[in-house]
Amino acid sequence: MIKIRLARLGRKKRPFYRVVATNSKSPRDGKFLEILGTYDPLQEPSKVSINMDKLNEWVKKGAQLSNRVQHLTDPEKYAELVKNKPKRKPKKAPEAAAEEKAAEPAAEAAPEKDDSENKD
Repeated sequence: MIKIRLARLGRKKRPFYRVVATNSKSPRDGKFLEILGTYDPLQEPSKVSINMDKLNEWVKKGAQLSNRVQHLTDPEKYAELVKNKPKRKPKKAPEAAAEEKAAEPAAEAAPEKDDSENKD
């Protein structure tokens, strides 16, 4: 599967990214098929330059955009996708979970009485 994602360049604490078409199994900064553009998050405002013709060609061929590239190319469409995404169930409150854990060992510690042992 072909993915369109960011490949990191630049030095330590000074990121600079290329927008690349790559095989989904290759590493983030590894081998890529084609450079589609660049993204510089350090400039104010962030500088994005993407060749939309090349990007659309890859999408027509079946390439999938990563979340960040989707957000960079079309923020409105990305917001729509995220809005419709199903949310996961909330985790239990820490206090309620602690109470349940405390109740379980107490129930296990109290052995059940067996009538056959008490008959004399």
